[in-house]
Amino acid sequence: MSEPIEMGTQNFDPKLQSLWAGLLIEELIRQDVGLFVLASGSRSTPLALAVAENPRANHLLHFDERGGAFVAIGFARATGTPAVWITTSGTAVANGLPAVIEADADGVPLIMLTADRPPELRETGANQTIKQPDILGSYVRWQFDVPVADPSIDPAFILTTVGQAVHRSLSPRGPVHLNCMFREPFANRDYEKPTAPDVLKGWEESNRPYTRFPESTAWVSDAETSHLASRLDSIEQGLVILGKSDDPKLAHAALSLADSLGWPLLSDIASGSRFRNATNTANYDLLLCSKAFRERFQPEAVVHLGGKIASKRLLQFIADSKPPSYIVVRPDSVRYDPAHIVTDRIQADVVGFCQAISAELVPPSRSTSWMQSWKQASAAVEQVIEGALNIETLTEPGIARAISQATPDGRGLVVASSMPIRDMNAFAASMGQRVCVAANRGASGIDGTVATAAGFARGLNQPATLFIGDLALLHDLNSLALLREGPPITVAVVNNDGGGIFGFLPIAERKDVFEIYFGTPHGLSFDNAAEMFGLTYAQPTTMAEFSAAYESAVAGTRSSIIEVRTDRDKNVTFHRELESATIRAVEKQLEP
Repeated sequence: MSEPIEMGTQNFDPKLQSLWAGLLIEELIRQDVGLFVLASGSRSTPLALAVAENPRANHLLHFDERGGAFVAIGFARATGTPAVWITTSGTAVANGLPAVIEADADGVPLIMLTADRPPELRETGANQTIKQPDILGSYVRWQFDVPVADPSIDPAFILTTVGQAVHRSLSPRGPVHLNCMFREPFANRDYEKPTAPDVLKGWEESNRPYTRFPESTAWVSDAETSHLASRLDSIEQGLVILGKSDDPKLAHAALSLADSLGWPLLSDIASGSRFRNATNTANYDLLLCSKAFRERFQPEAVVHLGGKIASKRLLQFIADSKPPSYIVVRPDSVRYDPAHIVTDRIQADVVGFCQAISAELVPPSRSTSWMQSWKQASAAVEQVIEGALNIETLTEPGIARAISQATPDGRGLVVASSMPIRDMNAFAASMGQRVCVAANRGASGIDGTVATAAGFARGLNQPATLFIGDLALLHDLNSLALLREGPPITVAVVNNDGGGIFGFLPIAERKDVFEIYFGTPHGLSFDNAAEMFGLTYAQPTTMAEFSAAYESAVAGTRSSIIEVRTDRDKNVTFHRELESATIRAVEKQLEP
């Protein structure tokens, strides 16, 4: 008895379909794709079998399609190379949209490889058939509807399509979508692996990609470099801002540029440089609480390197200052100008830019009164932080500080959106570790944060810490299953029984509606979740207990959850008291 076939497909050859799927996966590997993340499904069988049959296909399975897409995000963040998400047809594809939005907003190379129904089943009411072409809309860099395998089409078409997809995911970096139509039967009856036709024998034996795309980076000329260096060298009151970056070399290059100019370096926590002492004004976020400081120290120029910044205070300070020169340097043409104040857009390799400008500046480094004022204000804030957090009471800023101090050298750190990224940005200590930091700050959502951490740790091939809030963890609870394998991950979750960040908003004053509609209390804890997924668990009640639990967890070989219970109202009060103490310390520093 023959296998069933779909209507109108009497000349369909399942072996050719398997060949196309195998070529697709093999060429993705040759184009340096680092990971395939799969969710089980019937229509994606040809792709799943092609991964299973290719011994070089590094792969991971996750039953949650949305979480799987964020695993790919995390891996791509860690490696800088594209990762592939494979899913079946129907609503499974729609579950990838949050990850696509994040990858688009933050320039993460991501390839969405989706299975679809053949053309004769589209727009017919066939089961699990939706309008998949263009489903990801304008969020993808490029998309292509791959037809059903056809003997009249040169199979090299698959190889060149894959090459184009990978190239478009890297230039500029972001997501692409290949939507692949498959017919039943999805596998050869004898499961014999098809071989490439003679026309592709040279490709098959070479182990090289079919199409090569030489790497090219836009660069400024020597004359432009000299002119810009001279222009910046004439300005004393400037700032270098280091935004979010996945390039570990950028921290040192940015600090060298800032020192050469005699300007403060304001580094975002997601740049990774805050942990490495690669900044001279670590506490800029809190010192900008002082209105007197903001008014006295408005910059004449800003050089913004890399991506976005988490500090709302810094964003507002720059927007209010409206510096005559605001220079953004990025490796792509993506527009970054939320306050509409950018005067110069430079598309260049950011590390190379810093090195070229630094080399033009004479003397190679200098110290100015402007720089000293920022350093002294940052030092005053440091004393306030140390004094305020040197207590046994568990506080959310204290947890962020303790994690920054005790995360081992070479490890990964994933920081969730909402309060964790803000607290880590404001209160992290610079201890000299080489910590690789990741955060989904493109769209700043709480989707898939646990899965992102799992992918990030796998990409680094190192243990990692995830600093997360209770709602973000509940939002991605399924992905705790990913932590049972791979490098161990320590999940430090702050549980304040709801949306703690909303307590800082004006709506918090509306006591009649706030708790129900914004506070969103859930009354849950994570001890049973840890047990369900086979993770170790601790719930410290003092800072000493937290530090001990964290140091034990990061030294262990199993993933774990450390749950810290806090009070939302007390957290708001504590933050505001800290800010008031900071203002007093900074303004005392400004006195003659």
